[in-house]
Amino acid sequence: MERARVTPEQWIETARRVRDDQGRLVALWGADDRDRGAFTVSAAYAASSGLEIAALPLPVRDAAYPDLSGLFPAAGRMQRAIADLLGIEARGAADARPWLRHGAWGAGEFPLRRDFAGSSVGNSEVPYPFVRVEGDGVHEIPVGPIHAGIIEPGHFRFSVVGEKVLRLEERLGYVHKGIDKRFESFTVAEGHRLAGRVSGDSTVAFAWAYAQAAESLLAVVPPTRARWLRALMLERERVANHLGDLGALGNDAAFAFALSQFMRLKEDWLRMNDRVFGHRLMMDRIVPGGVDAAVSAAQAEAILRQAHDLEGELAQLRSIFDEHAGLQDRFLTTGRVTPDLARRLGLCGLAGRASGQAHDLRADHPSDPYGQLDVKKVVYTAGDVAARVNARFDEVAESLRLIRTILLQVPDGETRVELPEAKAGAFGAGWIEGWRGEVFVALEAGERGRIRRGHAHDPSWQNWPLLEHAVIGNIVPDFPLINKSFNLSYSGVDS
Repeated sequence: MERARVTPEQWIETARRVRDDQGRLVALWGADDRDRGAFTVSAAYAASSGLEIAALPLPVRDAAYPDLSGLFPAAGRMQRAIADLLGIEARGAADARPWLRHGAWGAGEFPLRRDFAGSSVGNSEVPYPFVRVEGDGVHEIPVGPIHAGIIEPGHFRFSVVGEKVLRLEERLGYVHKGIDKRFESFTVAEGHRLAGRVSGDSTVAFAWAYAQAAESLLAVVPPTRARWLRALMLERERVANHLGDLGALGNDAAFAFALSQFMRLKEDWLRMNDRVFGHRLMMDRIVPGGVDAAVSAAQAEAILRQAHDLEGELAQLRSIFDEHAGLQDRFLTTGRVTPDLARRLGLCGLAGRASGQAHDLRADHPSDPYGQLDVKKVVYTAGDVAARVNARFDEVAESLRLIRTILLQVPDGETRVELPEAKAGAFGAGWIEGWRGEVFVALEAGERGRIRRGHAHDPSWQNWPLLEHAVIGNIVPDFPLINKSFNLSYSGVDS
């Protein structure tokens, strides 16, 4: 995978060309390359031809780059994160407020710079300038960042009249983990373990994207059997998360029966993962060069039986959902994101497909073996909670079909190859359709096989801003339902 070095003019020209061709911004990140005479900011795009990456060197004394948020609104928060972590800013950006700064480091310190000493200044944060909505009867409801459950921290500031939501503004970043900086402590061969912990519910997707990046950097091709087993694990991860979400969505609409039934099914599914792969979430099973897993004929048969049984139970539960008037009343028209808004703001993944955005890397730019599996895209246009629920049901059904096909066609052979030492300066990127959306990892090798720069991107970066729009005009009690229908990752954007 190559990066195209661009000038500031080409930086904007590339973004505009991709936008005009109905392409998408995948990720935006920066690097401290002052030992080479510059900072660097990079952008990855989903173009019609596949993944394109543009890298813009920035002079140290004027480390600013042209703003992309006017072309791709999703770039706004990514640019703010780059400013917080590296001190390089997007020139002309309308919103330059801090995003990841919560008083954990000083005003003149930037954690992704190579000379950062790792100091902590405690709670020195200044008040965050939320946008105020004023008018007769308008009041604010602050929720979080600590919630009344075991979810991660995030602050939601509602502006409401009565129970009707006029505006929602989010603030995240409370559990920033410094993963990009931590990558520098690993070799290219080791970093998959960290990538798999960016967002635990997507550990397979992140590990596969990392493995792709490492294999591209190392010019290594994993064995055929390993690639098929990776797809098996990715589809099992997809099924597990959709089952959990369907149960939670029923529960948020006061239908606790759904939670008990779907969590029963999810628990059985995770226990099978543990029996076959040695881990309920299949963590650390995908590695650069292949997989650290072996599926026997007996285990394959057990997975096939489970898929068949789940298909029957899923059909029964979907019938109950469809015929339950109370559920449909809560789901239909709630939290709607129109296809036009989804396109303009860059909604991706399952939530995007529920709003008419027919993008799925498994079909559009398939990694082996998906090109041989004829993946059927699940697309709805209503863009409401009901559409996101139906998309989950359909995606589970399609994943079960794919699992059966994979297990009936997976070839025998080796599951892992040896890795050469990475050459300093080599670059690679990985791009995988996880259950939530497109997961991206970029890697550059340094000296002695170590990682010079690693960047892991969760699709929640694109989708969190759309949640702010989806809730407008709805009532406050519907927010948990709308939020769960997206089920975005805090950890993924706080990495």
